[in-house]
Amino acid sequence: MVQKVEKIWMDGKFIPWDEAKVHVLTHTLHYGLAVFEGLRCYLCQDGKSAVFRLKEHVDRLFDSAQIGDLKIPYSKREVSEACKETLKVNGLREGYIRPIAFIGEGVMGVYPGDNPIRLAIITWSWGAYLGEGAIEKGIRAKVSSYTRHHVNVMMTKAKISGNYVNSVLAKREALKLGYDEAIMLDTEGYVSEASGENIFIVKNGILKTTPLTSILSGITRDSVIQIARSRKVPLIEEKFTRDELYTAQEAFFTGTAAEITPVREVDDRQIGDGKPGPITKELQAIFFDIVKGKNLEFKEWLDYL
Repeated sequence: MVQKVEKIWMDGKFIPWDEAKVHVLTHTLHYGLAVFEGLRCYLCQDGKSAVFRLKEHVDRLFDSAQIGDLKIPYSKREVSEACKETLKVNGLREGYIRPIAFIGEGVMGVYPGDNPIRLAIITWSWGAYLGEGAIEKGIRAKVSSYTRHHVNVMMTKAKISGNYVNSVLAKREALKLGYDEAIMLDTEGYVSEASGENIFIVKNGILKTTPLTSILSGITRDSVIQIARSRKVPLIEEKFTRDELYTAQEAFFTGTAAEITPVREVDDRQIGDGKPGPITKELQAIFFDIVKGKNLEFKEWLDYL
């Protein structure tokens, strides 16, 4: 359950958490067209707080809005500052940030007319997204019976709320069957991504991840790619099959919420030694040193409050 904080930023002002409400005729509630982002703020070793890759997340929010034909009534700078101010107002030294732009009430029917585009920013504390111990021990995943959207059916490069119905169904199926997460294949049968994460595998020292075809262009994914290249880890962006995933020596998910979470089992098949492998652990260690301000190699990724 989300831990309640004091204030939510909504349409340019802070209001009490319990008053952040929308009308039941809000267009997005009925038809699913909204765009959102997920960001994390980390408490760094120097005692300061920093939002991880704030610029890239806000850029992607506006890219999603462009794809969804939504005009966000604020500038990128205003949204960036509002994200940081929402953390400050709620006294959060670290936590999760969720900006969401949605279509408000007005006309009904699929065409939203000139209904207002509204923006809210919510912050809360959020620990390990895929469960306690997931980052240290790894998780069990299941290839879903649900297929990832075709690139010309839903706009897969946008974080559009309606896209995530696909993810909700896949995740619910996986958890009902006793797994921690779902992995979806694309419409050609290749591994795409998880319900809310990108996926990497390692075999014979080579790191491989799915290309930017049906997947969302993950910011943590990009971070891992840059870190791997800086450490001369061989890396390929290439389609791979379900059976190639089964025979990987390491596998892990990346995402703002999931961070870098190892996958120890897929479809009841053990991945490698059934625990986080050496490349996964190396990338995890570097990533967490960066977000905590211990490693200044990518210091431009931190936006201090």
